Amino acid sequence: MPTRRRLVFSPAADVIGSELDLHLTGRHVVHALTPGFCDAASVYLLERWLLEENSYATADPPQIEARRLALRVGADAAEDWEPVLPVGQVIVFPRETPYARALATGQTQLLDAVDTHTSERLSASGPGDARIHDLLESASFLVVPLQLRGTAVGFIACTRGPDKAPFVIGEAVAVESLAARACVALDNARRYERERRMALAIRNSLFPDTARTFPGCHIAHGYLPAGQDNIVGGDWFDVLRRPGGQVSLIVGDAMGHGPASAVAMIQLRTAVRTLARLDIPPAELMHRLDALACDTPGASFATCMYAEWDPDQRTCTLVGAGHPPPLIRGSDGRSAPVTLTSAGLPLGIGTGTYEPTVLDVTEPTLLLLYSDGLVESRHADIDQGIARLARALDAGSADPVDGTEQDGLRSLSQRLLAPYATGDTGVTDDRTLLLAELTPLKD
Repeated sequence: MPTRRRLVFSPAADVIGSELDLHLTGRHVVHALTPGFCDAASVYLLERWLLEENSYATADPPQIEARRLALRVGADAAEDWEPVLPVGQVIVFPRETPYARALATGQTQLLDAVDTHTSERLSASGPGDARIHDLLESASFLVVPLQLRGTAVGFIACTRGPDKAPFVIGEAVAVESLAARACVALDNARRYERERRMALAIRNSLFPDTARTFPGCHIAHGYLPAGQDNIVGGDWFDVLRRPGGQVSLIVGDAMGHGPASAVAMIQLRTAVRTLARLDIPPAELMHRLDALACDTPGASFATCMYAEWDPDQRTCTLVGAGHPPPLIRGSDGRSAPVTLTSAGLPLGIGTGTYEPTVLDVTEPTLLLLYSDGLVESRHADIDQGIARLARALDAGSADPVDGTEQDGLRSLSQRLLAPYATGDTGVTDDRTLLLAELTPLKD
C-alpha cells in the first residue's frame, strides 16, 4: 500500500539525500513539495550553521539570519524568480515572525496568511510584479523547522493560494517527516562541502609557483586528482633555487589518501624545502630526507625523484627513492627513461642507499618527472606505461605552439594529461607531472 508521503509529495522526495550537494538537495525538497502539495515552497538555512561547525543560538533570539537555499513557485524554475527572490540571499527575520518562532520553539507554524513582515518584504522585492501579488494572496501558510539533533538549523516554508484547501495538521506532520529526512541530507552535504573545501585548500597550497623563471630553466606542471575533489592524495612536487644557483625539482608520492597522506606530504615537502637551502649534495639530501621520514607518521614507503639542474656546469643530477625514472628528450627528438645508477629504496625505511646519476646536458633538453599514477594501471605493467608516456611526450613536443616557451611547456603538460582527464571516479591514484626545459648557459 502506498505510504502517506507518496500520496502527498512528488517522486522528487525519493531522491532527497542521493547527492552530497547542498543546493541540489534543497532543489529536491522544493520539487517534492511544488506544485503538487503547495503552490510555493522554499528552504532556508541559518547562516551561522552554514559558516560554523558548532554554533548555538539563544533560546529566543531578537532576530535570525537565514540564507535562501532553494525556491520553487508553481512549475517555474528558480531562475525565473532570481531577479526578485534570488537563491543565496541572506535575510534577517525579526523575533515576531513565524520563522523565528518556529526555530525558537521547534514547533511548526500553521497560519491562514503570510505574516506582515513577509508581506512587506515580498512587496519590496518586486514592486508592481503581478507574481508577487499572487504570492501574497496565499490562504494558507506553513513553516516547518529543520532540526538536527535537537538544534534548529533552518526551515521549510510552504504556501497555498485561495484555490486550494488550507493545510491541515496531518499534512503538516507529513512535511515534518520530510524535513527530518532533508535535514540529515543537508547536514551530510554541508560536511562534504566543508571537507572538499579543506581538501582543495590543502592541495592548492602545495602547488609551487612554476611561473617563476630560473636561469637556464623553464617549468610547467600538471595535476589530476584521483576520484572526487574532496580526496587528498599523496602526490606532491616542488621547484626550488639552491644556494649555488642550481634549481631543484622534485616529485614525490606518499602512500594512500586522506588526512594522514596530506600531513605526510606536507611534512616531506617542508623538509625538502629546508634541506634544499643547505649546501649539501643531492644524495646527502635524500639520506637526510629518509631519516626524517622514519620519524614522520604516514611517510614510510613514500617515494620521490629529485633532480638538481646546474646550468653553469651543464649537469643534471638525479637521485631516486623507489620512484619511476624520469624521461629525457634531447635534440634527437626521442624520449626515453633515464637509466639510473640506483633506483633507491622508498623513504622512511632507514636503510636506503642513495646514489646520484649525473647527466651531461650540453644542449636544450626536456626533463619530465612524474608520479606513478601516470604509468601504472590494472591493464599494463609499469614499463609499458613509461613507454606510452615517452611516446606521448614525443608526439606532444612535435606539435607547434604559438607564444612563449613557457606557453609551449604549459600546453605540452596539458596534452600529456589530457588522456587521463576522463572524470573516472574509480581512479585511485593522483597523476602529477613536472616538466622542465633545461638550457645550458653559454660560457
